[in-house]
Amino acid sequence: MNSVMGELVQIGLPPAATRRPEWLKVRIPGGDNYFDLKRLMRGLSLHTVCESARCPNMGECWQHRTATFMILGELCTRRCGFCAVPKGKPGGEVDWAEPERVAEAAVGMGLKYVVVTSVDRDDLEDGGAMIFARTLEALRRRIPACQVEVLIPDFRGSDAALEIVLRARPDVLNHNTETVPRLYPVARRGSRYERSLRLLRRSREIAPAIPTKSGLMVGLGETFAEVCAVLTDLAAVGVDIVTIGQYLRPSGEQLPVARFYSPGEFAALKREGERTGIRHVESGPLVRSSYHAHEQSQKLNQ
Repeated sequence: MNSVMGELVQIGLPPAATRRPEWLKVRIPGGDNYFDLKRLMRGLSLHTVCESARCPNMGECWQHRTATFMILGELCTRRCGFCAVPKGKPGGEVDWAEPERVAEAAVGMGLKYVVVTSVDRDDLEDGGAMIFARTLEALRRRIPACQVEVLIPDFRGSDAALEIVLRARPDVLNHNTETVPRLYPVARRGSRYERSLRLLRRSREIAPAIPTKSGLMVGLGETFAEVCAVLTDLAAVGVDIVTIGQYLRPSGEQLPVARFYSPGEFAALKREGERTGIRHVESGPLVRSSYHAHEQSQKLNQ
C-alpha cells in the first residue's frame, strides 16, 4: 500500500472513483495563442499555476490569452495531498525582478484583469507578501487601468504580511479554503482551517472595501453537509465570492478522487452558498478559483 492510500485508510475516506463522467472532458491544449503564451512565459522565466497545477481549463484559457501568474518560484514548502505543484526547499532566495517581468507579460497578453498567486514560501519571514505588493505596483504602473486579483497563501497567520498585501490595494483578495476541516490533515498538510478563516476575516477588518474570495474543491471524500458547513463559515467571516469545483487528480502521486459530483449537485451547492448570504457563488464541475475570475468580479458589482 502506497503512502497516499495508507493516509486515506487512516482518515476513513471512501475508495477512489474510477471513470470520469462526460461533463468533465476538456480540450487538449493547443493552437497559436497557446504556443505563443508558452513562449512568452518561458522567455520571461515566469511560472503559471495553470501549468504547475495541471489545470484542466488551460487549453481554453490560454487560447483566450489568459493565465494565472505564479510568483516566488515553482517550489512549494508545503505538501498538500491534492496539488501537483513541485515541493521542496527554495532556499530563501527571492527574485526581486520578477514583478517587472509579470507586468511585461501582462502587457504582451493585453490583459485588463490579472490574477497573481504563489507557492507557499514558509522559508521567508513575510511568506512572500512583499513580492505580491511589488507585483501589484508594477502591474498598475505598466497598465494603469488594470484590475488585479491576488490569490495568497495563509502567511502562517501573520497580520503584518497580510497588511503588506492589502496596502497595495488589490481589487480582490483571494485565499482558498480548499476543503472541509476533517480532510486538512491529508489534503492540506501544514495548513489549518481556522487560520484560513481568520485570514479572510482579518482582511475584511483591515480593508473592508476590498472584496474577499475563497475556493473549495469537492470529491475528496467530504460529505455534502460538511461543504454546506464550510459555506456557512465563509459567509460568517464576510467572504463575497466563493468558487466550488470538482477535484481532479493531477497524477498518481496525489489523492484519488473519491467521487464525481453531478451538475445538479453543484447547482444545489450554489443555492446553499447564496442562502448563507455569500454575494456570488460560482459552482460547477470545471470551476476553478481563477477560472473566469474577471466575470466573477463583474457579477459581484452588478
